[in-house]
Amino acid sequence: MSSPTVKLNNGIEIPLVGLGTWQSPPEEVSAAVSYAIKEAGYRHVDCAWAYGNEKDVGKGIRDSGVPRSEIFITSKLWGTWHSRVEECLDQTLTNLGTDYLDLYLVHWPVPLNPKGNHPVFPTLPDGKRDVDHSWDLKDTWKQMEAVLAKGKVKAIGVSNFSEAKLEEIIPTAEVIPAVNQLEIHVYNPQHELVSYLKSKGIVPQAYSPLGSTKSPLLSDEVVTGVAQKHSLQTSDVLLGYLVAKGVVVLPKSVTPARIASNLTGAVAASKKLDSDDIKKLDGLAAEGKQKRFITPPWPVDLGFANWPKLL
Repeated sequence: MSSPTVKLNNGIEIPLVGLGTWQSPPEEVSAAVSYAIKEAGYRHVDCAWAYGNEKDVGKGIRDSGVPRSEIFITSKLWGTWHSRVEECLDQTLTNLGTDYLDLYLVHWPVPLNPKGNHPVFPTLPDGKRDVDHSWDLKDTWKQMEAVLAKGKVKAIGVSNFSEAKLEEIIPTAEVIPAVNQLEIHVYNPQHELVSYLKSKGIVPQAYSPLGSTKSPLLSDEVVTGVAQKHSLQTSDVLLGYLVAKGVVVLPKSVTPARIASNLTGAVAASKKLDSDDIKKLDGLAAEGKQKRFITPPWPVDLGFANWPKLL
């Protein structure tokens, strides 16, 4: 089974289903990545410097035996490296064992103190995260454009950017972001933001498309009803709903059976869901089920709707 693809604004095709690797333990992720590529047919792996498992992901990619050129690899720039983009990228390339990325993203629109008390999550004496308020996101983006121009990455994009945060970089950008990776699922569909992205030619990507651990999405009666109607699993519907709308999904698993079914189920459901199904699923959040699962305590206003108030 292979994933359908969507074209990015630079003409590159990205598979609509990728393997997420966030919170995948290093000792398990190599086997998971290798299985996903070699046995299940995945050709898209989503990584990040901050996940702390890129060496193991790289081993899994090599162990698969599939040529690097056939695999779409994404990674992300962490907040403590906004003023040193190429340096962070070089660490990722070394850890993954490759000389280029297919896509490089700014992980969060939050520059952190590069000389703080922790390399990943520097904090202030009051416990709040140590944000570098002197650094401008448009300068991060200029450095992203520079590594693109050097050929170290084939496309650049963002993650966790609201429309307001995108408007901080787009007016001075020479390259419009290719993607915006967000928490998108039936309880947090972000319809207005997705429409904005499409108007700019930016492809939306969904992390946590199944919700989080012990997710209520998998037992939602509307979703399970749609699944039963089409003889699908609930997870198939949650993934296929997004794929049908042109949203790249990045389900994470280290379980072989689940890795395989996430791809086959997403593709099957994307073809079976009808306009009534999509309409029902589109309306769940507005009917009182709106919920985000991923809301790190950043001490800055990200510009998102339905985000917890700043402390």
